[in-house]
Amino acid sequence: MVATDPTIHIDPAPQRLADLRRFYALMDELARRTGGPRRLAECSGRMEWPPRGVYFFMEPGEIRRESGDGLRIVRVGTHALKDQSRTTLWKRLSQHKGQARSGSGNHRGSIFRLLVGASLLADDPALCATWGQGSNAARTIREAERELESRVSAVIGQMPFLYLHIDDDPGPQSVRGVIERNAIALLSNSGKTPLDAASTGWLGARCPRERVRASHLWNQNHVDETYDPAFFVTLETLIHAAERRA
Repeated sequence: MVATDPTIHIDPAPQRLADLRRFYALMDELARRTGGPRRLAECSGRMEWPPRGVYFFMEPGEIRRESGDGLRIVRVGTHALKDQSRTTLWKRLSQHKGQARSGSGNHRGSIFRLLVGASLLADDPALCATWGQGSNAARTIREAERELESRVSAVIGQMPFLYLHIDDDPGPQSVRGVIERNAIALLSNSGKTPLDAASTGWLGARCPRERVRASHLWNQNHVDETYDPAFFVTLETLIHAAERRA
């Protein structure tokens, strides 16, 4: 008997490809119903946002191959997955965006920002010596990190994204968590036959976090998990119920 490594996923590539095509068809429908993707740099709290939802970021230059045309999704996220959490969708998006007035931001409040910044540092390690250290920092440290924070804001700010309104109660078993978890597992290339792989110049390929490099996503959680195709039923129902927003 040949021993197998339980950490290696056997990827049924034809089924996953079919599911990726189904997923992106639903994203196209979501775009039609919500007025298309928004670019984060152009968004503000003055715009109309639902209180809760799931967001899907794409990235310029990251093109789908096997599943169809257009940009591939590079990050899926949500918020308020802890009981009693009051974080709103826009609050979470604004943490990723950074500060509109200064162009800076706080990577200690956004794992997305932390991962992008760590990847930028691979090209210029001398730019910042304190990136990712601690959950908070003194003002002098934050000032020294400002240039890198601004570069991160520039990268993330140019990413178009879609969001799906799901106003369920906070908690780890929320529908938002189900959609996030399964979408990431489906899109992730970690331990699988690569589908819609990252471009050769993708910034995330230089990230020090192995899960980002292996998954071809700006995600770490759920990238090594197996998705449940049953989540499509919920996703399709929610998207078909989405109302067009300005």
